[in-house]
Amino acid sequence: MIQLVKSLVPKKLKKFIKRKVLKKGYVNKPVHVASLIKDEFTLDCTIAYNKYGGYCTPFSVQKESVVQAILKGEVYEPNTIQYIIDYCKNGDVVQAGAFFGDFLPGIAKNISQNAKVWTFEPSSEYYRCAEITILINKLTNVELLQVGLGAEKSQLKLQVATADGRQLGGASRIIDSENGKFVPITIETLDSIIPEDRNISILQFDLEGFEMPALKGAINTIKRCKPILILEILSHNDILTDDWFKENILSLGYKITGKVHNNTIITIQHN
Repeated sequence: MIQLVKSLVPKKLKKFIKRKVLKKGYVNKPVHVASLIKDEFTLDCTIAYNKYGGYCTPFSVQKESVVQAILKGEVYEPNTIQYIIDYCKNGDVVQAGAFFGDFLPGIAKNISQNAKVWTFEPSSEYYRCAEITILINKLTNVELLQVGLGAEKSQLKLQVATADGRQLGGASRIIDSENGKFVPITIETLDSIIPEDRNISILQFDLEGFEMPALKGAINTIKRCKPILILEILSHNDILTDDWFKENILSLGYKITGKVHNNTIITIQHN
């Protein structure tokens, strides 16, 4: 039987297998095979792994830096993940937006036994990827919701691609524009989702410019729990000069105390 199979394999293919597969013992680059059916309901993705676990990465944005890092077996924003692990103590972590769940295995596997990760992703495609990431790692302490966070409950549109067709991926954003591809999303306030018996120790927002509305919708949780705030903002000055931020956040004793990757760390300073 083996000889019969060998006789059916072309010589060139035999050489390729011997050189590329048998010699190395494995194929070290993921190969994507296009789906036979291409439609909006067919999830196109690649599964990849790093030291924290497995990830369902969306193929539509495979060239994005975060996806490339995961495909190479690396950790994206390792210092941010490690900071959250080091300082979350016994409380829950709020992490938004989830994208495909690139932060979830690292955080969820390293927080205290009774703590949870609350994470949010309004895009249907990325939400489905994040769901699979959670399943791959069997993360039972993650609450994933398909909503965006804002100042009030509403229906908005999320830009997922530019006018020239470039997919935005993790940079998908809520903006006032008519150019590009938009999808309808639901916005909720964090205060309406987090139960009052849960203690939040870290609140991390990467919302592509929508951080301030999300903070407004989380103000009761912030006042109650005094969590560490990790915000991806373009400039310290943008947030320090905002009247609402000064009156509602800085007045609680918060101060900017550092940066990790592109994130600003804001913590309560006790006298």
